[in-house]
Amino acid sequence: MDSDGDFDDDSVHEDCGEEVTAMEMLGHVKHKSEGEHDHPLPPTKKARCQQEDGDVSMDSSTSTESPVSPHSMCHTPRRRHSSKAVPPAQLGAWIETFQTWNNVERRYAIDRLIEACEPEQVRHMMNVIEPQFQRDFISLLPKELALYVLSFLEARDLLRAAQTCHYWRILAEDNLLWREKCREAGIEDVKEVLGRRVASPPARSNGNCALEGQTATAPIPWKAAFMRHHYIEMNWRCKPIREPKVLKGHDDHVITCLQFSGQRIVSGSDDNTLKVWSAGTGRCLRTLVGHTGGVWSSQMSGSLVVSGSTDRTLKVWNADTGHCVHTLYGHTSTVRCMHLHGNRVVSGSRDATLRVWDLDSGTCLHVLVGHVAAVRCVQYNGRLVVSGAYDYMVKVWDPEREECLHTLQGHTNRVYSLQFDGVHVVSGSLDTSIRVWDVETGACKHQLMGHQSLTSGMELRNNILVSGNADSTVKVWDIVTGQCLQTLAGPNKHQSAVTCLQFNSNW
Repeated sequence: MDSDGDFDDDSVHEDCGEEVTAMEMLGHVKHKSEGEHDHPLPPTKKARCQQEDGDVSMDSSTSTESPVSPHSMCHTPRRRHSSKAVPPAQLGAWIETFQTWNNVERRYAIDRLIEACEPEQVRHMMNVIEPQFQRDFISLLPKELALYVLSFLEARDLLRAAQTCHYWRILAEDNLLWREKCREAGIEDVKEVLGRRVASPPARSNGNCALEGQTATAPIPWKAAFMRHHYIEMNWRCKPIREPKVLKGHDDHVITCLQFSGQRIVSGSDDNTLKVWSAGTGRCLRTLVGHTGGVWSSQMSGSLVVSGSTDRTLKVWNADTGHCVHTLYGHTSTVRCMHLHGNRVVSGSRDATLRVWDLDSGTCLHVLVGHVAAVRCVQYNGRLVVSGAYDYMVKVWDPEREECLHTLQGHTNRVYSLQFDGVHVVSGSLDTSIRVWDVETGACKHQLMGHQSLTSGMELRNNILVSGNADSTVKVWDIVTGQCLQTLAGPNKHQSAVTCLQFNSNW
C-alpha cells in the first residue's frame, strides 16, 4: 500500500486461499447495479486485488493550461478520498479486520457488502473500480517514442486518436507524423497538392514540431496536404464522373499549350492570346492579349505566367490582373520551349539558341550557343540546363559560365522531349528510341527500345519513367535497369498519338 492508501498496480496478495481480481469484482458489481443477485464469485488463480480505503471518488479532470504535461492532459485517473463525508469511527477497525482474512473470506465479505448496497452505491463502486483497467501508456512514453508508436496507425486511426484527449491530439497532429504519412502516400510537393497555398503560411503555430528549414511559426501543412490528396483520390475512385466542362474561348484555333496551377488553367493558342480559366467553374477569368503571333509555349507558377510566341518574344504576365509585366526581346525566331525555375526562365528558340532570363527585372542574363538547328525542348533545375534540338543532339550547359559541359550524341533523328532529375537525362526522339544519360559523365546508360514512333511526352519520378508515343501506347520504364515494366495498351488504349501525360505514385 502506498502513502495515499492505494495498493500498487502490480501488488499480489498471496494467502492460503484463491485471490480476488478487480475484474471479477467489477463484473459482480455490474450484475448488482443491473438488479441481479448472483452467488459469490468463483475463485481464480494468480489474480490481482485492488482495494479502496474509505469513501473514494475518481478525479478525471483534464488540464488544458500551458505549459502542457502529458500526465496532466491524458492520464489514468487516480482515486482520492471524498471530502463530502466523515468516515465512521469503526472504519479503521473494519479495514484491519478485513486485512486479516484470507482471500476466500474477503471474497465472501465483498459479496455480502455488495448485496447490502443500494444501486447508487454499487454504481459508485463501478466508477471507482473500472478506471483501474484503463491505462494510457502513450502519455507515459517520451514524445519521440509516442510518435513512433502512432506512426504505425493508418491516417483514419490517427484522426480517431486525436479525439481521445488534448495530449493525444497534439501527438496525432504532429507535422513530422503527417510528413511520414505524406511520404508513404507519395506526396512530395506540398505546394502542388495545396495549389501553392503554402506560399504565405499562417503566423500562428499549433504546437507542431518545426521541420528542417522551417520556422516554428510557419510549419508546412503536411496534414492538410495529406487530407486534400486523400479527398481527391477518393473522388477519382468512388464518385460518379461528372459531365466535363468545355472551356470555350479560342473558337476554332489550335490550343498549343496548357498549364494548370491551383484553381487556374492557362491555355495558349495560335490566335495570339492566352486565356486564364477557373478550374472550378470553367469560366474564362481574363484574356492575355499582347503577342502579335501564335503562342507556342508557356509556363505558370502561382499567379505568374510566361509565354513564348512566333513573334520572337517572351511575355511575363500577372494572371490575377491580366497585365503584361515584361516583354523579353532577344530571340530571332519562334520561342518554341521554355522551363521556369524560381525567378528565372530558360527559353529555347528556332534560332538554335537558349536564353536565361531574370523575371524580376526582365533582363537576359545568359545566351547559350552551340546547337545548329531549332531547340525543341529544355529542362532547368536552377544549376544546369539541358536542351534537345533538331540537330539530333542533347546538350548539358552551365548557364552561369555559358559553357556546354556535354554534348550527348546517339540519336539519329530530331529530339522532341526531355526529362532531367539532376542525375539522369532522358531524351525522346523521332528515331523511336529513348535514351538515358548520366549528366555528370555524359555517357549513355540505356537505350530504351519498344516504341514504334515519336516520343513527345514523358515524365520521370524516382527512377520510373512514363512515356507517351505517337504509336498510341504508354510505357512504364525503370531507368536504372533499362527494363520496360509495363505497356499500357489493350482494347481500351488510345486510338491516336499520346502527346502529353502526368503520373504520381498511384496513377
